Amino acid sequence: MTTTLSARAPRRAAPAPQGTRGFLLAVLILAALLGASALLGWLLSLLTAQVVPGAPAYLILVWSLLALVVLAPLTYNTFPWIGSWFYLLPALVFVLAFTVFPVILTINYAFTNYSGQNSGSPDSAARTAATLSADRRVLTLPELGEETAAQFLRCKAPTCAGDTVVLYDEEASTPVRQKVASVEGNRVTLSAPVAETLAVTEATRINRYGYVGLANFQEIFSKASRALWPVFLWTVVFAFSTVVINALAGLILGILLYNKNLKGRNIYRTLLFLPWAIPAVISVQMWVALFNQQFGIVNKSLGLLGIVAIPWLNDPLWAKISILLVNLWLGFPYMMTATISALSTINDDLYEAASIDGASRWQQITGITLPLLRTSFTPILLSGFAFNFNNFGIIYLLTAGGPAQEGRESTAQSTDILLSWGYNTAFVSSGGQNFALASAIALIIFFLTLAISVVNFKAAGVFEEARK
Repeated sequence: MTTTLSARAPRRAAPAPQGTRGFLLAVLILAALLGASALLGWLLSLLTAQVVPGAPAYLILVWSLLALVVLAPLTYNTFPWIGSWFYLLPALVFVLAFTVFPVILTINYAFTNYSGQNSGSPDSAARTAATLSADRRVLTLPELGEETAAQFLRCKAPTCAGDTVVLYDEEASTPVRQKVASVEGNRVTLSAPVAETLAVTEATRINRYGYVGLANFQEIFSKASRALWPVFLWTVVFAFSTVVINALAGLILGILLYNKNLKGRNIYRTLLFLPWAIPAVISVQMWVALFNQQFGIVNKSLGLLGIVAIPWLNDPLWAKISILLVNLWLGFPYMMTATISALSTINDDLYEAASIDGASRWQQITGITLPLLRTSFTPILLSGFAFNFNNFGIIYLLTAGGPAQEGRESTAQSTDILLSWGYNTAFVSSGGQNFALASAIALIIFFLTLAISVVNFKAAGVFEEARK
């Protein structure tokens, strides 16, 4: 009887891994589960598209979700301890969709020639007349002249086998892609007959893109003296100066307004907090008007004092000073609020004891306030530097990267930072869509930001604190 009961007893599950190893193993298993579900969803959507050509594209999400519902219990049966980690699935989905996938896509594009001209889409500007044979497998392009179909399609191989031609009907509303079997002169033999429902009148090629290796990086560094290094230097100066100036202003105002004996301090706090409350899109445009060299109120006020009009936004040096001033106006309320919040955590008994010992107000600030604020302000300053290192908004809204500076690239003017340079490269130059070069710039920005962050963390002692 004892033997029978022991034989029927459930098998004890293996204990769950503990600590960091357990967490990493759980994340790895759940990521594999999501990857397998996505792969199955993609394969099933391809099969569905072959059976039902008009199937909607969102079916890949439906199939992936169904695959996840099926695979999740199988994963649980294989690793029973993973059940307590299933709550991580939504977070992993968001991380993979909005962080990992864009990063992988950016890295991939950095080594291609992907742009508005090379996008993998049909070249609508190169459409030419086309006629289809009776068996709907041979396409004739009569208007090519001396150009052959292989040249028109820009085939990878002389026979064009496996390449793609895009067909249009008279309305040219929906392009239809067909695989090519071979070409001869201006005749294109297709791998499969064209559907009877399509009355072909025009054809065009694909603006394909491909891998170009390190060509984008070579182009960037070939212009380093006219773009990369000046922009990088100003980016560091801008971020560092902004943090220092804003922190000093916020620290001084925070200490002054924390004084409980100051009458009306809540009114002062509210008024000084307003610059942070007003949307920057509106307030920066206001500053553009204020800094206008001819009609701005700033220069008009200086004129009353006999000071010549200053080219705030028209001179490279003054434009940089303008950016720092406006960013100070936008950023000091945050530093002031952080200072006031940090001061509220300091015990008042310390100041009372210092007063009894005869310490002056300045000695109390330097001996008590500032040392105790260091722990609170270190992460704020580091995050402020990282934010301003990529503070695209203030540059774009106030100066748009200008004014122009002699000897510099048109996409990297006097006040451009690395991020605005990448934006100009992607959306202003080369027809407005040089995504490959912008992706290469994004990778360079990533490594530069990472290196500076490591130096900052090292200097601030963050790594030592983490070890403790």
